[in-house]
Amino acid sequence: MIAALRNQTFATLPELRAAVYERMRAFNAEPFQKRAGSRLGVFEGEEKPLLRPLPTVAFEISQWVYGRKVQKNGHVVFEKNFYSVPYVNIGRAVDLRVTDRMLEVFAGQDRLTSHLLAPVGTVNEYRTHDSDLPDGPQYRQWDAPRIREWAARIGENTTIVVNRIFESVPVDEQGISAALAVLRMTRRYSADRVEAAAGVALASRVRSPRYAHLRPILETRQDDPAGREAWSTPAAEPAGYVRGADYYAGDAR
Repeated sequence: MIAALRNQTFATLPELRAAVYERMRAFNAEPFQKRAGSRLGVFEGEEKPLLRPLPTVAFEISQWVYGRKVQKNGHVVFEKNFYSVPYVNIGRAVDLRVTDRMLEVFAGQDRLTSHLLAPVGTVNEYRTHDSDLPDGPQYRQWDAPRIREWAARIGENTTIVVNRIFESVPVDEQGISAALAVLRMTRRYSADRVEAAAGVALASRVRSPRYAHLRPILETRQDDPAGREAWSTPAAEPAGYVRGADYYAGDAR
């Protein structure tokens, strides 16, 4: 077969491939020299009936991530993006199977859900199936308008801080986590204190105050007018006792 192709010239690889296939078909159809039949006849009569069909889905190389916890928002995190999981699994540890195109969520041997993988370089993107989350406003996905509504309920300074966070990023989704970190400080401190701390941060001329700026203000109570004065006005150092000239002049008698 190779000798038959040796003296031929092919301009492209497909032409060579077609010629090889043609010679292979002819070679397999040639009769055996010492027995009846041919290679093609043996294949179709004995081997072909034993073959199993190829998998319906092509094999893909995948990586596994084990023990990833489902967050309270019903999502798991992979490479800074969020993928929904059926809400009954909130708080549960699940495993992720990740390929070039898909992310699948498993609990043991059971596949819970699957998502198209977010493009490389994307961060803070939510991939959510409506069927994974229960009905109800408490499960609304966080977005910039909803975050701004929360900030407005706290106060004007907090609203300015949140708006500046969103203005500092190319797309709103990249500012969601930072804005929520500021607003969720009201779970530890009162809304009035967070509002006051936002005012202190803005007065310090930080262009885009964030959680890292507001937390030390609240921890040191700089948001309180009395505490702020204590931080801004250093305590006077005690004056030393100075002996005057009369002391060193001795007895004037």
